[in-house]
Amino acid sequence: MPENRMRVAPNSVAYADEENLKLVVEFAIPGAPTDTIDLKILEDSVHLSAPARDIEYVAALALAWPVKPDKAEAIYENGLLRIEVPFKDPMEDAVKVPINAVIADTTIKKIKGVIADTTIKKIKA
Repeated sequence: MPENRMRVAPNSVAYADEENLKLVVEFAIPGAPTDTIDLKILEDSVHLSAPARDIEYVAALALAWPVKPDKAEAIYENGLLRIEVPFKDPMEDAVKVPINAVIADTTIKKIKGVIADTTIKKIKA
């Protein structure tokens, strides 16, 4: 196998499935043996390297919506690599924020014959 292969970008497409639950990515990489395909997926990107004869298919896709890389599935058939990976729930890592209540002190205070503004006290709920 040649050491210095020409690197080319494969034809590719990425789209959400019909239910908008999964991202589907397809790469056309004809001639690449299955055991040489290097596919890596992060929450925000897909990376591909696939040597084929005298060329190497390479691609890096930035994703607009986070996915669950540990749930990804890939099938390679007739030169087409098809990847399905579920979208990550946007609230999955959400942190509940405690809310502090603010209660106004409504007692009227006189300062030198003038009624003063009420004061505000901060208390934890």
